Amino acid sequence: MEEINITDATPEDARLIAWAIMEAVGDEIVAGMAGNKSREDVEDVFSRLAVRTDSQYSYLNTRIAVSSEGEKIGVCVSYDGNRLKQLRRSFFDEANKVFGWGMTSEEVDNLPGETNGEEFYLDTLATLPQYRGKGIGKLLIEDAWKKAEKSGLPLGLLVADDNPDARKLYESLGFNPVGRRPFAGEMMTNMRLER
Repeated sequence: MEEINITDATPEDARLIAWAIMEAVGDEIVAGMAGNKSREDVEDVFSRLAVRTDSQYSYLNTRIAVSSEGEKIGVCVSYDGNRLKQLRRSFFDEANKVFGWGMTSEEVDNLPGETNGEEFYLDTLATLPQYRGKGIGKLLIEDAWKKAEKSGLPLGLLVADDNPDARKLYESLGFNPVGRRPFAGEMMTNMRLER
C-alpha cells in the first residue's frame, strides 16, 4: 500500500466532508432529510456545517487521509460524545431553515443521542470508492483511536444491522457491541474499542 498521511481538515474540505457524511448515512437517510428539497440542498447544509466551528461535522472534528500524490481519499469525523447535544444544535438550526423541520431548541435537546459522554464518538467514516479495501478506513479509525485515547475515553461508533461488512471490519479492529442506540429513527448497534 502506498504511503497515506492523515491530516487535519480545513474549511476548504467542506465539500469532501459533506460527501463523506452523505456517503456514511446512505441514500435513504439523505432522501428522508431532503423531503421536497434536493440532494444538493442536503450537501449544501452539510458543507455549511463543515466550515462552522460549533458543529459536530466541523472541519475541527475532521481528519483527512491523503495519498502520496496529495489526493484527499478518506474522511473521519470524531468528537467527545459529551459534546453531542451542544454540537448538533447547529445541524437542527440549518435543517429547520432549509428543510422546514420546525424543531424547537427544547425538542432538539430532548432527542435521544447517538452517543454520550461515555465514549469518544466516531461519527463519520468514508473512503473514496476507488480506494476502498486498501486499509484506509483502518488507518482513519486508528487515528480516531489516538484522539479517543488522549481524551481518556473508549472509541465508540454505530453500525447498522444491514451493514455486516462494516461490522466485520470493526470487530477485526477490536470493537465490541455494548448496546443499541437510535440514529435517524433506526436502532443500530453501539460498538466500542477499549484497549
